Amino acid sequence: MNYKPFRLLPSLLLFFLLFSGLTLAADNPNKTIKLATTTSTDNSGLLSYLLPKFTKDTGYQVHVIAVGTGKALRMGQDGDVDVVLVHARPAEDKFVAEGYGPQRYDVMYNDFVIVGPKDDPAGISHAKNAADALAAIAKSKSVFVSRGDDSGTNKKELRLWKAAGIKPEGSWYREAGQGMGKVLQISGEMGGYTLTDRGTWLAYKDKVPLQISYQGDPQLFNPYGIIAVSPKRHPDTNYQGALALIGWIISPEGQKSIGDFRIGDNRLFTPSASPEEFAAFSKDH
Repeated sequence: MNYKPFRLLPSLLLFFLLFSGLTLAADNPNKTIKLATTTSTDNSGLLSYLLPKFTKDTGYQVHVIAVGTGKALRMGQDGDVDVVLVHARPAEDKFVAEGYGPQRYDVMYNDFVIVGPKDDPAGISHAKNAADALAAIAKSKSVFVSRGDDSGTNKKELRLWKAAGIKPEGSWYREAGQGMGKVLQISGEMGGYTLTDRGTWLAYKDKVPLQISYQGDPQLFNPYGIIAVSPKRHPDTNYQGALALIGWIISPEGQKSIGDFRIGDNRLFTPSASPEEFAAFSKDH
């Protein structure tokens, strides 16, 4: 018999390569995470500070899509991203309740402030509350620049107008349809007022001719939450990557990094994930 065992080598080699490829693929899950987030986390510089630390610790790369909270949540609903980091609590709770995300986790908070021209033409610095401040702006017909983009800031602004009993309209009320940094620039150019999160304000305050005109109302509290997109609704999303980001950002290390992020002596965001929340997450995942 003219037996030639080496004729089996090409087939064995092909099998080995295929098997190795499958094994490597199993050991090398998708290492890119798509994060939809509000412009404030991007404009403030927070993500540029946090994400390299996360990548170093986990190997995951994060593709950031900075849009208004409303659009970020819609992207999550459509399965276009893996995880959302936003700041409109009622909309976040609705997102989870409707099954688009398994659970919301506290991440951090700051507050909103109303900024405006240094001479405060509407006289809002002594207003009783934020709604009263907006009412004074409307009464004086001072320019007010709205985000007008269904962002978390825009949602908060509209709730404050409603509390004031005012439907803002007229030439003094301008809807920009832009992110927070751009709206601060527009407000400065127009000598107008706007509502902004404190984090973005601290990042931009030396770039625009504005000052804080009103602050301190409890209604201006601004919490941020993070939610993975439901793998049941969208099985093609990178759910494991989303969990990795959530786990890191609510961990003691991630929370310390958030607290350490400052501009000068100013802390932009206060970490708010509890140790109990992190322990429960670690147990579940």
